[in-house]
Amino acid sequence: MDTRRAFLVDAFATDPLSGNPAGLVPDAEGLSTEVMAAIARELHASETAFLTPSDSGGRRIRYFTPAGEIDLCGHATVAAVAWLAEEGRIGEGTHTFETNVGPLETELDDETVWLDGEVAEVTRTDLGYDRIASALGADPATLTDIGADLPLAVASTGLKYLVVPMNFLQALSGLEPDLKAIDDLSAELDVTGVYAFTFDTLDGDSTLHARMFAPRVGIEEDPVTGTASGAVAAYLREFGAFDGEFPDEMAFEQGHFVDRPGRIRVRGRTDPIAVGGQAVTALHGRIAVPAFEDDEIIEV
Repeated sequence: MDTRRAFLVDAFATDPLSGNPAGLVPDAEGLSTEVMAAIARELHASETAFLTPSDSGGRRIRYFTPAGEIDLCGHATVAAVAWLAEEGRIGEGTHTFETNVGPLETELDDETVWLDGEVAEVTRTDLGYDRIASALGADPATLTDIGADLPLAVASTGLKYLVVPMNFLQALSGLEPDLKAIDDLSAELDVTGVYAFTFDTLDGDSTLHARMFAPRVGIEEDPVTGTASGAVAAYLREFGAFDGEFPDEMAFEQGHFVDRPGRIRVRGRTDPIAVGGQAVTALHGRIAVPAFEDDEIIEV
């Protein structure tokens, strides 16, 4: 029986069993879409990356959740690039991958993998504080306390998120989210999820602490979210969150309340906004790949 090497790589982390885990099959040439989907279900990471040779002579990367294929994934890309560097297959500099939506350019700088976002978009939302506070299981005062300076808004550098600033870390830690209400909000606003944050942080050199809820895409709470971090950098820039000059680089902390602490570096002063992080391999082995017959695939 055919077997392939398979890994779990923790992105936006320097220690295993933290950050955001991604599955990785680095030698996926010859695997069908159905087999890739089955492997992703078996590994059961939020996303699994499959690397194959591309038609242009480089590398192609495909992403699957346990539910099926998606076009892009930030943390799985960070995991894949960091693993390739760890194996000595690539060195520092720029590396381009073919994806379902075109070329994806990455940069390896020392041990940090950087990804550029798409055009930044930020739009205020007129949803009431009471409704959003109720969905998050928060006291509305923890939102309105900071709302005079930083409004509720939808922000994107590729994927859209509802951005919700809160006053203190204690309020963020005490959230009791109503996932059905958050799902309904996300569908109404056509966003991936709800990203709540505070400038009250655990580490003194961090810019903010965040939590992100995305039941609309099957994620109750994401440990560390690269695409949302780029969107929030655009939000902070749009609404002048800092006195004086916007910082060249920020550090966002996330995942502590799901026991998967992670750290994302964000360059938000210029366009395109870039997010960066390290990754570490937590598990490696081989996965058996049975032959799939066409009539074994049930479509509903």
